[in-house]
Amino acid sequence: MSRLDSAIRRLKAQKSALEDAAERIAGVEGPLLEFGLGNGRTYDHLRKILPGRRVVVFDRQVAAHPDCIPPDEDLYLGDLFETLPRAIQELGPSAALAHLDIGTGDKVRSMALVARAAPLIAGLLTHGAVVVSDQPIEGVPGLSPLPLPSDIEPGRIHMLVKA
Repeated sequence: MSRLDSAIRRLKAQKSALEDAAERIAGVEGPLLEFGLGNGRTYDHLRKILPGRRVVVFDRQVAAHPDCIPPDEDLYLGDLFETLPRAIQELGPSAALAHLDIGTGDKVRSMALVARAAPLIAGLLTHGAVVVSDQPIEGVPGLSPLPLPSDIEPGRIHMLVKA
């Protein structure tokens, strides 16, 4: 498979998972968390599929399209392990959805990053919140795997729910 084919499959899976998650959290109040703003594609999609919801973004730096830059009050900028403790204090366990797209391009480093961040992120989630992650998340108390939408190949995207 070419890198282009792989990117298209990844984006289709991401879109399908986010739309499935949006349906699952229809009755769950709280903000949405976007970990890894990148160029703002998924941030923008979350605003479209869940209009009226606050989207709080975490990233090292802003490099997004100008239409996809969140307001300052919804942006935690800097090292994730410096911004997460502050977010936990400010937001508490209130979020209805967390989308993690914080891969580094190095599979081993990406998995280690998510494994370290996931327990902290779980502290931001309310009961019934859904996590959509590009990396597997295992062994985090309170997070249980969800079945993937039928159009997503296992291992492409990971979805969990906060009990």
